[in-house]
Amino acid sequence: MLTLPEELRSAFKEPFGTLYTDAESLLSDAGRPIIAVGDVVTYHLREAGHVPAVAVVDGRTKREAVDAEIREALADPDHRRGVENPPGALSESLLSTLAAAVDADEPITIVVDGEEDLAALPAVLAAPLGATVVYGQPDEGMVAIEVTEAAKAEMRSLLERMDGDVDEAFDALGVEE
Repeated sequence: MLTLPEELRSAFKEPFGTLYTDAESLLSDAGRPIIAVGDVVTYHLREAGHVPAVAVVDGRTKREAVDAEIREALADPDHRRGVENPPGALSESLLSTLAAAVDADEPITIVVDGEEDLAALPAVLAAPLGATVVYGQPDEGMVAIEVTEAAKAEMRSLLERMDGDVDEAFDALGVEE
């Protein structure tokens, strides 16, 4: 549905929010609900006693399979949704499943066959104001994005610059164009 053009990749090097190295500090500062993007982030939040309202995982970290401890900790069979999402892209199934998960009454884990690296952008758009989207910054820690109108505008702008059908992507997310 949407793919990341080469010229936009540099926009993703710097964190979009506050960088944390400690899950407890992040949790004390974060608004609710919390949406986690990434296996290691989700693992650390759960280890700190918080099950994210939505977790988007793909079984990998830094392009390598996560270790057995993380894989087992995230293997809970209840409330899982499987989607396909190619690397460097956002698929219709990921976007629509993410939107439905944000609206769900129970915690949902979205298991991606492919890659979840770009899921923080649509997560901010789908999340309610006051929520927090958390994703991993490789070798640095966890980035917490406070979901504000400004954050939504920034993520919308980035999505609009991606290749593909942006209108359909917004429809799949259930957000206004």
